Amino acid sequence: MTIIALPTRRLWSLIAGCAVAIAVLAGGVSPLRAQSVVVMVNGEPITSLDIEQRTKLNFLTTRKQMPRQEVIDELINEKVKIKEAKRFGVDPTASDIDQAYAQMSQRMRLSPEQLTKSLEGGGVRPETLKARLKAEMVWGSLVRGRFKESLQVGEKEVAAAAQEGGEPTQTEAFEYKLQPIVLIVPRGSAQSAVDLRRKEAETLRERVQTCEQANSYFKSMQNAAIRGLVTKTSADIPGPLRELLDKTPVGRLTPPEITKQGVEMVALCDRKPTKIDTPKKREIREKMYTQKYEAKSKSYLADIRKAAMIEYR
Repeated sequence: MTIIALPTRRLWSLIAGCAVAIAVLAGGVSPLRAQSVVVMVNGEPITSLDIEQRTKLNFLTTRKQMPRQEVIDELINEKVKIKEAKRFGVDPTASDIDQAYAQMSQRMRLSPEQLTKSLEGGGVRPETLKARLKAEMVWGSLVRGRFKESLQVGEKEVAAAAQEGGEPTQTEAFEYKLQPIVLIVPRGSAQSAVDLRRKEAETLRERVQTCEQANSYFKSMQNAAIRGLVTKTSADIPGPLRELLDKTPVGRLTPPEITKQGVEMVALCDRKPTKIDTPKKREIREKMYTQKYEAKSKSYLADIRKAAMIEYR
């Protein structure tokens, strides 16, 4: 059998042509709509349609017109990220991508169908957003998985960063044992019904001296509920609630608060000092982790991009 060696450029042209043809057949896109191949990345094409779609998506999300070369670089980076991730077995299924798409729509308070309609209104196919989501998913998993040890932030690093920035980190932190309580008020109830339950909550707050009493009272009450014991640290709790808990004696209830469920309080069952992160230390730690992650991500991407086969058409 005779093997014919094709010139490199011709070989890439054949690969590009085949890839575009397959995309047209599989997606039902007309050849005119598929447009031309602009860049080949490790044998995979980036077409002018891909660039057009990503440009529209970026404009929808940022309201800024990104230069064409920046869009191309973004698409190239995603191609090399996905290939590198596959090399280490990080390859989400279509179901995983659909789930990420649904979660994004939920954060936007939309259904997946509404998000799709919104994208299409801006001339963007949902597959364009899903492609970007896939690249973000695999890259985050890959970098955190491969460089887990080097991304860790130690206590000495946190202390040194805090000292350098003039930030105190020795503020006392606590571990709290809490039981949320709710006196249920049906939605649509008159304000008088809400006020009545609030007065009831205030009366009970005066009576309750221990969590045992709280359980005894609220488990036997109609239209009331006391949830199971939860443990939180100072770093887990928003500032206003943390201040409130620090002023509340152990065994007592926090002041009643009106919510969608009704009138809510929290029983403070225990509060003790802990060496676990204070809110400020956690903030510093998370900032340092982000800096390490971004630096590692940038250098890793630069390395794999250098090794990639990239050909502009």
